[in-house]
Amino acid sequence: VQLQASGGGLVQAGGSLRLSCVASGGTFSNYHMGWFRQAPGKEREFVAAISWSGSSTYYAGSVKGRFTISRDNAKNTVYLQMNSLKPEDTAVYYCAADSPPRVWLGTTSSEYDYWGQGTQVTVSS
Repeated sequence: VQLQASGGGLVQAGGSLRLSCVASGGTFSNYHMGWFRQAPGKEREFVAAISWSGSSTYYAGSVKGRFTISRDNAKNTVYLQMNSLKPEDTAVYYCAADSPPRVWLGTTSSEYDYWGQGTQVTVSS
């Protein structure tokens, strides 16, 4: 399974970005998908996850109400819509796949099997 993340960039505080992650080499609809981020000097942290069907989602408290995760299984793509961005959202964002999917949505890196290369998001104040 290969994951390719894109959509990062530089945005002012209060702005929006939409990240995309395209999967190839497997059956996308069989994976739970997650987004994580890593800021300089910090550990990678969970951002959001979505079930294989899209019926369940889960968010980190720091992004709940501002970020929305979604997926289009016909396009093998998962999205992360980020609104009301803050400087503390600055990080490299990674998409990840949990395959075969667990019963629950994972919130730790160890619960995901495949990772994309990351896309940089920078929020200026």
